[in-house]
Amino acid sequence: MAKKQSQLRERQKTDIREPRRYKVIIYNDDFTTMEFVVMILVQVFLKSEAEAKTLMLQVHHSDKAVVGIYSYDIAVSKARKATNMAREQGYPLRLTVEGCD
Repeated sequence: MAKKQSQLRERQKTDIREPRRYKVIIYNDDFTTMEFVVMILVQVFLKSEAEAKTLMLQVHHSDKAVVGIYSYDIAVSKARKATNMAREQGYPLRLTVEGCD
């Protein structure tokens, strides 16, 4: 008579980690209007009007600012959307996506 095989299976270790985060950085330029930057921050990055104005002034005085930290796909999507909106209006607004340390 054959032995019945056990239904137990060994558990495999799974290495579950939080997804890596990426920051979206917006840069100052001499052509993009402050109003347009505020509009981008409100519409694309979902900032409040007050937060958008504070970030816009930070960009204006420091040449750049982190406008959000997201998963890779969302960071790239938001940066691309903002860049496309700027190009449609003829602005050279520059945004980059960088990994968080």
